[in-house]
Amino acid sequence: MPYCPKFAVSATDALDTLRKSVLVDGLDVVADLEKSHGAWVVDARNGTEYLDFFTCIASMPVGFNHPAMLDDEFVSYLGHAALNKLANPDMYSAEYATFVKTFFELAVPKYFIHAFFIDGGSLAVENAIKAAMDWKVRKNIAKGLSDTLGSTVLHFEGSFHGRSGYTLSLTNTDPTKTAYFPKFDWPRVSSPYRAFPLTPENEAVTIAREEQTIKEIETAFENNPNDICSILIEPIQGEGGDRHFRPEFMAKLRELADTHEALLIFDEVQTGVGLTGHFWAHEGLGVQPDIISFGKKMQVCGILAGPRVDEVPDNVFRTSSRINSTWGGSLVDMVRVTKYLEIIADDNLVKNAKDVGAYLVEKLQELADGAGKGLVTAVRGMGLWAAFDLPNRELRTQFFKNALANGLLIVGSGSVSVRFRPPLTLTKEQVDEGVKRVEKSLIGLL
Repeated sequence: MPYCPKFAVSATDALDTLRKSVLVDGLDVVADLEKSHGAWVVDARNGTEYLDFFTCIASMPVGFNHPAMLDDEFVSYLGHAALNKLANPDMYSAEYATFVKTFFELAVPKYFIHAFFIDGGSLAVENAIKAAMDWKVRKNIAKGLSDTLGSTVLHFEGSFHGRSGYTLSLTNTDPTKTAYFPKFDWPRVSSPYRAFPLTPENEAVTIAREEQTIKEIETAFENNPNDICSILIEPIQGEGGDRHFRPEFMAKLRELADTHEALLIFDEVQTGVGLTGHFWAHEGLGVQPDIISFGKKMQVCGILAGPRVDEVPDNVFRTSSRINSTWGGSLVDMVRVTKYLEIIADDNLVKNAKDVGAYLVEKLQELADGAGKGLVTAVRGMGLWAAFDLPNRELRTQFFKNALANGLLIVGSGSVSVRFRPPLTLTKEQVDEGVKRVEKSLIGLL
């Protein structure tokens, strides 16, 4: 007989049970963890199937119950790893080592040489910041400067980097997420995101934005001499509204970081692991950062760093317990993502994301030019990371209600954008079905 917890709750009672103790304000769906499959989520209460363009905020790389994940030998391997939770920084295992080797063989660009693992995207970003602070302060000390200089982070409007201690000072997408909590007054510059569609006129607008931002960055370095440790940016701003940047601007950030002796940090928590048609979004932009943070689709969170941090011999990757946590990431997550990484490589899913993503953007543009004309604007994407805008927040709220009723799981970004975050396994046939449901959900908005 299958195991049954003493206080088991039925799917029918799940939401009411949860409401007694926690805030329940998400999707009105109770996922059937056995029957959900690929890009389809089955509601355990009634069997309704939803096409999943949500994937738990871009955190499920191959959707539900990929056949390779159901292999009996792998399930047993995963189960044994789940029985005991090791403190990975202090108690080692072959499973941990297997994950690290797989990660570096299949996913890590050769210019990264250091890794650090932890639970949670916010804490990944926070430890990237700490690594940069340590690096800059030690450089300042070596120059005979004060050890109180070197702990300032330059960041951008429209950023979401998390909700932990340091990251609260950087996230600025929604006041609800940061209001009333103490924050550092770190320099925040304008976000020169691309204007869509990509017409010559809009490119000129974007370039003018970039020039203004670069001036703001130079001013920030002038006003904070020897104090800015890092330039921190998402390669594509997710929560801020699916805002893309030109590769030329990102290359300029690389130049500015080098000139002003700061580390360039890319927050790849949401953009990483293939969704953009590149394993890491920055690879598609052609710019190498000094540190990236990762999470979500990686299941395990953490940071990768390149050789520039070794300009300081006693950096955080070489000093015991300078950065650390009890668990150092979850061993169960490491075992699970070891299999995910194998699937992504074996099935060539990054290329699938690029090819099917181009098809998705094409179909969304057809919608914008046809049945969605007057409603759907600014269609944009990189791989399967796609979005469009609706005229205002109120219409978008109604669209989401319609979408759920039409069997589509999808959420927003920024104030008016609708974002697509499907699994890497998405097919063109599923794109066609999804766009049909999007079109149906637009009916009656005007």
